[in-house]
Amino acid sequence: MKAGDDMPQRQRPLAGTGGLIRLILRRDRIRIPLWIFAVVGFTVSFLPSLTDLFPDERSRQARAALIENPATLAMTGPGYGIDDYTYGAMVSQEFFLYSALIVAFMSVLLIVRHTRAEEETGRAELIRAAAVGRHAGLAAAVTVVVAVNLVIAALLTLIMPVTLDALPVHSTFVFACALASVGIAFTGVGVFAAQLTYSSRAANGYAVLAIGIAVVARAVGDASYEWLSWLSPIGWAQQTAPYVHDRWWPLAIAVGFGLFMLIAATRMARLRDLGAGMMAPRVGPKQASTLLRGPFSLAWKLQSGAFIAWTCGLVLFACLYGSLAPEIQDFVDTNEFAQQMLAGEADPLAGFISMIVVMLALLAGGYVLQSTLRMRGEETAARAETLLAAAVPRWAYTASHLVPSLLGGPVMLMASTAVLGVTTGATTGEWGMFGEVIAAATVYIPVLWLLSAGACALFGWAPKLIHLVWIVLAYGATISLLGMLLDLPDWAFDLSIFEHPPQWPDEDLTLSVPLVMTAGALVLCVIGIIGFRRRDTA
Repeated sequence: MKAGDDMPQRQRPLAGTGGLIRLILRRDRIRIPLWIFAVVGFTVSFLPSLTDLFPDERSRQARAALIENPATLAMTGPGYGIDDYTYGAMVSQEFFLYSALIVAFMSVLLIVRHTRAEEETGRAELIRAAAVGRHAGLAAAVTVVVAVNLVIAALLTLIMPVTLDALPVHSTFVFACALASVGIAFTGVGVFAAQLTYSSRAANGYAVLAIGIAVVARAVGDASYEWLSWLSPIGWAQQTAPYVHDRWWPLAIAVGFGLFMLIAATRMARLRDLGAGMMAPRVGPKQASTLLRGPFSLAWKLQSGAFIAWTCGLVLFACLYGSLAPEIQDFVDTNEFAQQMLAGEADPLAGFISMIVVMLALLAGGYVLQSTLRMRGEETAARAETLLAAAVPRWAYTASHLVPSLLGGPVMLMASTAVLGVTTGATTGEWGMFGEVIAAATVYIPVLWLLSAGACALFGWAPKLIHLVWIVLAYGATISLLGMLLDLPDWAFDLSIFEHPPQWPDEDLTLSVPLVMTAGALVLCVIGIIGFRRRDTA
């Protein structure tokens, strides 16, 4: 008998880890390849167009001159390699952040799905009833998510230099490892968040909030206060300066942070009961309020926390970038390259504010989809069936979850846009632009309605495919933020619903397209409600 065999298998903390890894890979045999394809495809997709758009050194330096200002640095990176703007420096400066955000969200969603969500649904308790160690589930989930990040890094190292031969292999390896370090750091964040609460939705919320804080800290740090960038895992990764300095040591900070969070999460898992969180749920009153007597008030109660959190995040985002608005005009006035590139274009300040409005609309779209998809989550958790067993018609159940989405998205968009207009006016003195900024945001309200309505239609007729609606938002974000740089054809822009409303300040603000979108959203909502009435619940 080997040493340690006298210990029952179920008492070994990591017993059964290999089997759980195979189970996770089996369950996510489609989800994981899709995530890998999304990250690698997004990162590689823009590379072939760079040589056509910026064929020589002068064109690249002109591009560098345009982005060398605090406002743009806050939206891209710290500005390494601006003086000698090679293709590698351009890739690292302008595209790393967006790929890092995808990797961060992927890591958080995957790790919460296979830790806290397993406990919430009761599957973890069934698995633990077998010969499985206490920490086997956690170890299996972390192993899979870290492995996914490493696979992405390996594929990028192989594919990027082939796609654009101006990218050195060793520097591409640094770029890929920096992306993986972001994923590893936020894997630790996700594991830690999963220990705090008993709900997977709340765990995802805390982890996403951490991503937002990391983005804001990096943005403010790169724009003005450099030390803030060192408080962000994304900032650590960008400090590697791929294709410029190729530093390795910042990766140790990110990996060490992820390891520290994992150790802390493991310690917390020992102190709590299975299915419970370190933060106990708030005990409610003995009797329900009169405001909770119907499905509409119940749906709002369930989603009010997310609405408040998203609204605060968008307001802070708008306040941050509105305060950077004065830098735009000062930059153009003092930069010869910028004056040449923007000759004959619209007011640069208006163009910058317009871009921020689009970003606010995209972020509000994230809340809209999360809110609408709540109806499917309630159904799969069998809570919807309990409501429908009472005197609640199916149309009322569906509409109760649509209302927070259809109203909440526009409210947070307009609130954050108003803050953007006020902040811009206070810092630049351009108060006359306030009304135009509000009008520019208003035309995106039907786009938000169309997103929610599309999810509702899938909920009614193809509920298993409902999460595909995120592709619409992701595609819209790619086109809006990177479409011009990628020099995509017109039909690629036409496929994005965010490109159809009139684009201020280049186009007159008309209501024809928003009205058509509103009508389409109404039709899709009706179709979704009819479909839910005709099908069985999950």
